[in-house]
Amino acid sequence: MKFQPDTTSGVNLISRHEPGRVWVGPVLHDSSAIVPWEGAVLPWQADGFDALTPAHFERIAALQPELVIFGSGARIRFPHPSLLRALIDRGIGVETMDTAAACRTYNVLVSERRSAVAALLLGGAGG
Repeated sequence: MKFQPDTTSGVNLISRHEPGRVWVGPVLHDSSAIVPWEGAVLPWQADGFDALTPAHFERIAALQPELVIFGSGARIRFPHPSLLRALIDRGIGVETMDTAAACRTYNVLVSERRSAVAALLLGGAGG
């Protein structure tokens, strides 16, 4: 799905999403990624939903976002609260949705200048 370009400068916007791939601006990412509202897009060594550990979410918490949009893959799957403890303990909100919806929601939030992070499972088993 191709998204309309936005003129919001200084933030990361997801310009396109397809199964297993996402573009942040003009850059293709074909493995799971952490997309912060600004700065570098980070590889997320998450081999799929069933492989997630608390450490995956601790890495996101270290970015100190206001909100995390978790894209669980092709279908919505909710992580166990024990995996999200690092975010919960810091008062960081978490919303879970399928990855395509997560991309759209993330773009709306950063366009509103919110400090949001998209944690996107792409490809792999369950991703």
